[in-house]
Amino acid sequence: MRKAIQEFDLISDGDRIAVGVSGGKDSVVLLTGLAQLRRFIGIDYTIVGITLDPQFGGVPGDYSAIEKLCADLGVEYHVIPTEIGQIVFDVRKEPNPCSLCARMRRGALHDNAKRLGCNKLALGHHYDDVVETFVMNLFIEGRLGCFSPKTWLSRKELWMIRPLVFAPEADIRRAAARAGLPIVKSKCPADGHTSREDTKEFLARMEREHDGFKLRLFGALRRSGLDGWGYPPEDRSHRKKNASKEENMAEIGQKG
Repeated sequence: MRKAIQEFDLISDGDRIAVGVSGGKDSVVLLTGLAQLRRFIGIDYTIVGITLDPQFGGVPGDYSAIEKLCADLGVEYHVIPTEIGQIVFDVRKEPNPCSLCARMRRGALHDNAKRLGCNKLALGHHYDDVVETFVMNLFIEGRLGCFSPKTWLSRKELWMIRPLVFAPEADIRRAAARAGLPIVKSKCPADGHTSREDTKEFLARMEREHDGFKLRLFGALRRSGLDGWGYPPEDRSHRKKNASKEENMAEIGQKG
């Protein structure tokens, strides 16, 4: 996280950062990591946890474990009740609900981050999400691209940042288990039945058959410079000459 924050200039002194906390492992590790980093990273910032409760089936979720975690970390925390679950599944009865749900959640997160006086919004997308999104954009939408590590939302006057983009999902899972972090299981009816899950399975198969497959895709994205993924100027000439697997692995903190 510290490497991503420094390399992409994600956080500055005086920032008030909203952290989107779904309750899943990624967002909980992000929240905990940002809270712990304040002790030694040398940047003075504040974080605010925001959970959007979709209330699937009209039933409020239980986020008391996240509330306790935030209290232990000294983090301001807000649970925002929404009707997203009912609108997507009960009213609209969407056959492909993920796109509408994601748009509604993004809008609600942006609005509440601004309402709470934040100038940045941190999301828990990780290294595997980067590779999966790159592949989905290529094979499903027929275009080259990915979300950015840092995005300026001009209409909201809000920066969206992703401090976990160098962290593989397996490392996040291990970190959550090792620290005993509370995880709130998703009650979404579509959970586990999405195009992203299909892509995840495809990449896992390719990784088994071609060791380092995901790493090479990630490296290709970085060398392309698409969507803010390029190397810092001082690193570019060195990276062109040294694109070995070992150096790429070191770059994202993995060990061979």
